[in-house]
Amino acid sequence: MKETLSAAEARRMALAAQGFARARPADPGTRQLNLALSRMRTLQIDSVNVFARSHYMPLFSRLGAYDTTALDRLLFTPKPAYVESWAHVAAFIPAADWGLFRFRMDDNRAKYGTASDTWFQQHREIVDWVLAELAARGPLRPAQIEHDAKQAARGPWWDWDVVKNALERLWLFGDVAIAGRRGFERRYGLAEHVIPAHALANPVPRDDAIRELIRRAAQAYGVATASDLADYFRIKDRAGVTAAIGELEDSGELVPVTVAGWTSAGRPARAWAHRDAALPRRIDATALLTPFDPVVWFRDRAERLFDFAYRIEIYTPAPQRRFGYYSLPVLVGDDLVGRIDLKADRANSTLRVQSAWWEHGRPADAAARVAAELRTAAQWQGLEHISISGWGDAVADLAVVMPDAVRHEARPGVGDPAPVEGEGVSEFVA
Repeated sequence: MKETLSAAEARRMALAAQGFARARPADPGTRQLNLALSRMRTLQIDSVNVFARSHYMPLFSRLGAYDTTALDRLLFTPKPAYVESWAHVAAFIPAADWGLFRFRMDDNRAKYGTASDTWFQQHREIVDWVLAELAARGPLRPAQIEHDAKQAARGPWWDWDVVKNALERLWLFGDVAIAGRRGFERRYGLAEHVIPAHALANPVPRDDAIRELIRRAAQAYGVATASDLADYFRIKDRAGVTAAIGELEDSGELVPVTVAGWTSAGRPARAWAHRDAALPRRIDATALLTPFDPVVWFRDRAERLFDFAYRIEIYTPAPQRRFGYYSLPVLVGDDLVGRIDLKADRANSTLRVQSAWWEHGRPADAAARVAAELRTAAQWQGLEHISISGWGDAVADLAVVMPDAVRHEARPGVGDPAPVEGEGVSEFVA
């Protein structure tokens, strides 16, 4: 392992760890989905569906046009291979890893479920009734659970009713697990009805769990700072993170490195590479990334790795948006070279490029490579046409290499859907 990495080497190492050094398979199936998920370790969930649900996107970015029903079978069957947990916020994890997050469930219970003034304790009658319903009837959607108090005044958390409030708390505490979804609506079941018995019966002690999660974060990131490693699974126990890094360094699994340009308080930032991290000579990927892809989900790291300042603008008033409602970072080679705001206009079977922008340092063939990826994205989503707007400094280049695409004038914000809150996010955990 090299002791000093250039910025480009760090990018290549990070992208290789996430699977971007591999050629896309000709016909990706369940095996390839599992391999990609094993590299990422977790798959974040978000409710925005302007182009595609966010949890479908990282697999498309790495594998190309795959059958999303194959992923649905892994995630949403009665005894799924992957279940939802509060990992990197709401995310899918292997069902066998349930016990790794027991310490977080215990922390959530201590914070939201033990004091006499918490909603959970003040509504124990409803909570116990909901548990009894799940025990008697099996996994249910909130709409299938009726209670006399259900239509009473709703709480501040996404305007949830009492049943939904109870279910969400029980899920965060580990008493309940997500047993699939209908559309994007969760089905909740008792944990013992969803989670494998061995995972339920073997919770991992806090220190061991934090060390294992930091180890997995290091494998998934390739090279990282302490803040990167902590953020991957949103571990806020700084002492625990520091101790875990020290133990993994002592064992030789984490190797201290210096990355050119990575600084902290004016000094070279401390960073570590996983001992098994590959450093390919080049990365030849082209991909559209969801805002919740591990490559960019920690914005500080994205800026450090790629000099790419990134914010989602769905909550920004339309006239104030710089790049669009839901712009996707564009990867070409080993760098983020642009961002594209996409919308699936299913009524007209059209992939709409609402805006497109270049970043610094794009290669000469960037437009042609991005155009090919847009065609793949349209095919993946079953859309027959592509339309390009007039907004952004990259749209003219794309129009030149896509003469078959129609053009439309984009007025930022027109027709944007309102963000749906309450499934991919939660106010329980800051």
